[in-house]
Order: sequence, then structure tokens, then C-alpha cells
Amino acid sequence: MALMNHLIHDSLFDSAARTPAAEALAYGDKRCSYAQLAAQVRAVAALLLDAKLEPGARVAVYMEKRIENVAAMFGAAAAGCVFVPVNPLLKPEQVAYILADCNVRLLATTAERLAQLAPVLERCPDVRAVLLADGDAAPASAALPVLAWPADVDVDVDVDVAPHRRIDTDVAAILYTSGSTGQPKGVVLSHRNMVAGAQSVASYLDLRADDRLLAVLPLSFDYGLSQLTTAFMRGASVVLMNYLFPKDIVAMVARERITGLAAVPPLWIALARLAWPAGCTLRFITNSGGAMPVPTVQALREVLPDTQIFLMYGLTEAFRSTYLSPAEVARRPDSIGRAIPNAEILVVRPDGSPCDPDEPGELVHRGALVALGYWNDPARTAQRFRPAPGRDPGLPVPELAVWSGDTVRRDADGYLYFVGRSDDMIKVSGYRISPTEIESVLHATGLVAEVAAFGIDHPQLGQAIAVIAVPVEEGVIDGAALLAECKRRLPAYMVPAHIDLRAGPLPRNPNGKIDRNLLRLTLQTNDAS
Repeated sequence: MALMNHLIHDSLFDSAARTPAAEALAYGDKRCSYAQLAAQVRAVAALLLDAKLEPGARVAVYMEKRIENVAAMFGAAAAGCVFVPVNPLLKPEQVAYILADCNVRLLATTAERLAQLAPVLERCPDVRAVLLADGDAAPASAALPVLAWPADVDVDVDVDVAPHRRIDTDVAAILYTSGSTGQPKGVVLSHRNMVAGAQSVASYLDLRADDRLLAVLPLSFDYGLSQLTTAFMRGASVVLMNYLFPKDIVAMVARERITGLAAVPPLWIALARLAWPAGCTLRFITNSGGAMPVPTVQALREVLPDTQIFLMYGLTEAFRSTYLSPAEVARRPDSIGRAIPNAEILVVRPDGSPCDPDEPGELVHRGALVALGYWNDPARTAQRFRPAPGRDPGLPVPELAVWSGDTVRRDADGYLYFVGRSDDMIKVSGYRISPTEIESVLHATGLVAEVAAFGIDHPQLGQAIAVIAVPVEEGVIDGAALLAECKRRLPAYMVPAHIDLRAGPLPRNPNGKIDRNLLRLTLQTNDAS
């Protein structure tokens, strides 16, 4: 009998019961059936319960895309814990912040990454143990108990994990995204949020059991994680890929006969320039993480004439908000579409009143996908999660919606168009990056007295990061030295593309803050001249 899919791991177990031999995951030469993956997930859950992890305990997963990564996340959920996927591109200092911020109890990682984290783990006192995905022996330097990955799991043995009682309103995951005040913030997602999101996306994509999805995006990114949740919902297959170059993706699509591919605009810009083989197996492609340039949409229609294109908009706080039907792409290639199933998207003025057609306003998302807020951060939660506009004022407990901070307009036919962001966040290759976080890292070098980071338009990345800094002492450093420090301390996607050293002080706005907008204008003026 099919399970009631209330919890995020239920779909995986349901598909394993329905089609046990069907391929769930592929990674390199490894193939993992639904029965095998379900057995691994149950074994990980049993191990976590044996480790006495309490209900809701946070389990961080810090590794590249691989089968053990997936088993660790869903095993944590099956044990009644909360999984925290950590971007494998993050450096030890950033990983340590996340581990400490949400009081992670257990860290699932690899031996190599554990060695890299060794100098910073002392800042994470709540971490009790480490689960290694690639070995059964603790490194000599390990200061924490190391648990071996479950070996030789028998798919015919139904491991009784006796999990803690959980319901769909309980927390399933915490996804970290850059925050406007510098440090990343953890978006808290319930099982209901994630199940509703998977059901909605699987429905409008018409996802099928014979689909094969290529997962090239980080699983710490809600858009990347959804490749798993939607596939498991329908019993489809996911091919995990840690790619190096866009041409590797084209080759993998052909080799694995991929039918669905999700990417962000900078990657689509690169992929649209490549030669795709005739008779490509792609049934559909999707875009989110930023607006797809219209010339790129047109190029993709030419190189993939038999492939449906879904243009989408989402935010981590509500997963996915809109999509444009492939039937409308030719007529509205610059639109982000309409609300996804089971969501309502409002366009409102600052006072919450609805905007007229083509009047720019803030996008507000209401419905089952709205997250529970930011982990341990009531102030920022109150700023972003506010009562839904236009709801019945007589409700004793107001319904909360996500006020996105993004400006959009809705045309007379009800289609939405992205206009811009109302804050200073920088968006590079789909990543939302806080300028304050970059500035804090540069200040920590001790080489700069003042610094401002901001985004500038970039034809491939969407935006690139520019930095203008005042050295502590003139002539002591140059831009190359500061760039080298950035590469040492920041993941690649956060490294500035442009560094300009100037004599101080930097200009201030009326509030006394460094005027990033003025600096952006001066930089663009200098470049133009």
C-alpha cells in the first residue's frame, strides 16, 4: 500500500516499494536502485538514532554530489532529524559559521574535508560526532568520534529505524543563503514546505517515472535540491554530476540520455553557445536563479528545437513562485510567468494595496511553500515574513507571506516580469551574495581601512563583484595582493572580478553608510571613459 507522502523521505520509500529495481541515482559508474537507496537511507537513520540524536537535531552534510550525500540528507530526515546541506565550495571559516549557528550535532563529510575543517571545529562545540562517507577509520588528527558509513546494506532486510514521531509541520531542513547584513542566514523549511514544492513542480513539469534528470547544481541550493525531491516524487532517476566545463554537461546529457536539465542563467549562456547533438534526448530544460537573457532563450530554442523551455522565478524563502509555460516562451521570452500550482503571487505597493497592471510593485508569495522563517533570527524573520496583504483582518492569527524585496510588474494578461531588487544583494551565477560578507572578509585581512563591494552587470554571470578599497597604508598593497587574499578566504563564486584601490575616505550616504550606488556609478563612468 502506498505511503501518505507527508514527510520529505516518504516519496523515496514509496517509490522503492512501487518500483524497487528502478534506478534512483547514478554517480559516475555507480548505479543505485530505489530499493538500494531506501536501504541506505534507513541504515543511516538507524545509525543516527544509535548515536542518540534527539528529535530535530541538526545534521550537516558537507561533501560533493555523490550517493552518500543524498543518503545522509534523507537518512537524517527519516531519523526525525533536520538536515543542513552545506555548499561544498565554502571554505572552512564559512562552514564553521554554519555549524555553530544552527548548533549542528553531527557532521557528515569526507576524510579530506574533515582534515580541512580540523582547525575550525573547536568553534563548533555542539558537534558531537562525524560520519565519514568514504572510510571507516578516523584521521589521526580527528578530535571527534568518527562513525563509519554503513557498509554492505542488505536491501532485503527492512531496518526498523523506530524514528522519532514527526509530522509535516516539523522542520525538515535548513538551507543557508547570503544575508543582507553579512553573515548567511538559515532558511527553515518544514516537511510540508518541501513536499508541497515537489508536488507543485513535478505537476507543471509533467515529470514522469521514465525521466532522467541531470543534477549539476549544488544540493545546498534549493533549486538543486529540488532535482531530488521532484524525481523521488515520481520515481524518476537523477544523475549526479560535479562538472568542470559546460561541454562536459552536453556530453553527459548524451551519454546518460538525460531528459531534464536545470541550470542558472550564466550556465545557460555558456550552454547555448555549444553544439548540441542532433536528436538530443532533452524533453525539457528549466531556468531559475535570475532572469534568462532573451538572446539566450532564442539561442536555446534554435539549438534545442524539440526541447520545452520552462522559465521560472524562485526565492529560498518560498522555494518556487512562478513559471512560464513553454507554449508562451516565443511570445513572452522576458516573462517569469504566473504563479506555480498551489501558490498565490501578489504585486503590491508599500502599503500592501494591489498594483495596477504594468505598475511596478513588490512580489509577495503566499501559500504552503512559505518557509518557517530564518533560524534563530526573529528580527530578520519579522522583516521578510509578514502578514499577507488583503487577507481577512478578523483572523485571530494572521497568515504570513514572504515579502520578497524584488520588484516586478504584472501585465494585463496576468504575466509577471522581473524589474529589479530593492536591496544591495549581488547575484552571481544564481548565488545571492551579501556585499557585507565580502567586506568583512577583506577587513579581516588587516590590509584595508575602508572597503565597499557591489554588483556590476556581466554578460555571462548576470552580475560580477566589484570592490573599491582604501589601503591601511598607501603603497603597502596592490590589487593583486588583495585578490590573492580573496581567493584564499572566499569560494570561487564570491571572489571579486574587479578590485580598485583608492585614497580615502569613501563617500557616504545621508545615513552615514558607504554609498555603494555612487561608487558603482563612478566605476562605470571611469570604465566608459
